[in-house]
Amino acid sequence: MTGHVTCFGEVLLRLATPGHRLMVQSDSLDLVVGGAEANVAAGLASLGHEVKLVSRLPVGPLGDKARSAVAAAGVDTRHVSRAPGRMGLYFLESGAGLRPSSIIYDRAGSVFASSSPDDFDFAAALDGVRLLHLSGITPALGPEGCALAQAAVAAAQRAGVPICFDGNYRALLWDSWDSDPRRILTGLMQSAAIMIGNHRDISLLLGETFFGDGADRRREAADAAFEAFPGLQFIASTARHVVNAAHHRIAARVDSRDGAHQTAEVEVTGIVDRIGTGDAFAAGVLHRWLQGADIAAMAEAGLAYTVLKHSQPGDMCRVGQGELDAFSASGGDVRR
Repeated sequence: MTGHVTCFGEVLLRLATPGHRLMVQSDSLDLVVGGAEANVAAGLASLGHEVKLVSRLPVGPLGDKARSAVAAAGVDTRHVSRAPGRMGLYFLESGAGLRPSSIIYDRAGSVFASSSPDDFDFAAALDGVRLLHLSGITPALGPEGCALAQAAVAAAQRAGVPICFDGNYRALLWDSWDSDPRRILTGLMQSAAIMIGNHRDISLLLGETFFGDGADRRREAADAAFEAFPGLQFIASTARHVVNAAHHRIAARVDSRDGAHQTAEVEVTGIVDRIGTGDAFAAGVLHRWLQGADIAAMAEAGLAYTVLKHSQPGDMCRVGQGELDAFSASGGDVRR
């Protein structure tokens, strides 16, 4: 094992239309377990890291399903508590061709979203870990979610644990209540050592428009973020050009205070599942960071892991270290 990580966030059940059908055409839905922070936890565990998930699930079979799926990925679920209530859900209408996928959230009032900081023992969950990972999805859930994210960050600061914060801006969630995402996310980012986010996230945080067309403009956004957030050490991002639902072109980039590395662009075709690919990118980047690698290795691993996730159904990437090391952008014949 090369690194101990705690991930904090809501575990969800995903109900997706099979065969790229519209919701009105579907008589059944495929069920998988996911959620941004759980996806990162599963990816890091698959890559050989010891990972704790801090979350809250309902008592009953849906909570049992979610917890067992996370545990099956190799994640420590001892800090996943249970309480009466409902499970957070989201519905996925799978896109095809030039029709994009769409998501409908049904997570209001879930056990996790209704929790208070007192429901979690952050001190125990952060004991002995090298990193806390959380995202902007938790505060987007409402005032209770904001309190949860702020409590997790405060606990990490008290414990001297570095924080990785993934902006993961979800407009549908923020727009569902009287929110102030810029103020809330900026407050959380003040404590981050690693940011997963691009020029659009930086634009939101700083209230200034930045552009992503070209290395110089991406660096301009990164420099502004480094100036605004003194504790920030790394910014990891992807650039994605969507040709159609099954064909994307993706590059990755990691900026540090004194340099940057941007990968070549990779053609990703025959996409099986787009959901969770950003979380896979975060897992690949953090995997190399935990190993003490440089920014070039962090960017290349993030790109490889996100590309490999596009070939796997479900939210979680379960690719191991060997498959990551063997990754080739040219695709592959059967390995024998």
